[in-house]
Amino acid sequence: MSVDGDKLQPSPLSRAEGLLLHANTPKGRGVFASQTIPKGTVIDVSPVLVFNKDEVELHTSQTILQHYTYYWPDPAGGAQTQAIALGLGSMFNHSTRKQNVIWSRDIAAGTVIYTAHRDILPGEELCISYGNARLWFKDSDLEDETIDLKGKDEITQSGLDIFMVSSSDEDDPTQG
Repeated sequence: MSVDGDKLQPSPLSRAEGLLLHANTPKGRGVFASQTIPKGTVIDVSPVLVFNKDEVELHTSQTILQHYTYYWPDPAGGAQTQAIALGLGSMFNHSTRKQNVIWSRDIAAGTVIYTAHRDILPGEELCISYGNARLWFKDSDLEDETIDLKGKDEITQSGLDIFMVSSSDEDDPTQG
């Protein structure tokens, strides 16, 4: 919600069609496309829950929540604090090289807006950049090693190949 004078105004929330939250990927949970998402599409507008300084100390800095928060300006005018994006907002995984989603804050509305940075294909994981300051894990994008997918590509390994449509299926009117 945004503040207009003394009244709270509703903030528009939206989510693109064709998004899946998949729990069984090499990175854990992740957001995937089940259909093509064109560049510039607003993928998700997630409301945030802003923590005050005491809440950060008590509830986020020493818990797993720390890995799901965004830096956020302190509404009380103090130092920077943290916020958690609700909905899909905290489910996007990180990628340095394959980032296909960009995000921006709408401080007044208390939301984070996620937008397709390029065309995203069915079966592709939607990834944002966490930046370098907050990585609590080894960034596999920056390594020369590849993940052993036992002869399968990432889409097949994750089980998302069921959403792939071959060109022969598209041309066959009896399919789909």
